[in-house]
Amino acid sequence: MNTARVREEYDYSYAKEDSLQNPIYQAPVIEGYFHRENTVKEMAIRKVNKTLCGILGIFIMMAFVSYYFEMSNEITLNTLSRQVRTLNDENAELQNTLDRLKSFNNVDNKMVQYNLLQKAAKVIEVPAVASGVVPVDTKKAASTYVNWAIGY
Repeated sequence: MNTARVREEYDYSYAKEDSLQNPIYQAPVIEGYFHRENTVKEMAIRKVNKTLCGILGIFIMMAFVSYYFEMSNEITLNTLSRQVRTLNDENAELQNTLDRLKSFNNVDNKMVQYNLLQKAAKVIEVPAVASGVVPVDTKKAASTYVNWAIGY
């Protein structure tokens, strides 16, 4: 591969006049494939493009990393939300039980305060008494007559 660089410089005003007077095309003295020398403008554009591509690549990598952390945080938040809902359900059950016990305690305190129920001071034992109550037969007599109804 030939890496020689050739700089072509033309004076276009002279070439226009020459082409009008002499229409015959002359072949170049050196023939072959030579790299053209890049102008300063092309080199600056290439450098800016490479810089912008690098910055874009960095932003894309940052987007992937931030997306990973965001998904990780969302999974953690979903787990915590599930635990909070479970605890809230348990707390609701415990609150209902506590309210029921508080109401029993409040009733008991009011009963003691107003002295509506008094405890027995002494327990008396009595002998068992024979009962004279006759048991009642609660069986119905089966009737043979059935009153059939038609309709509703």
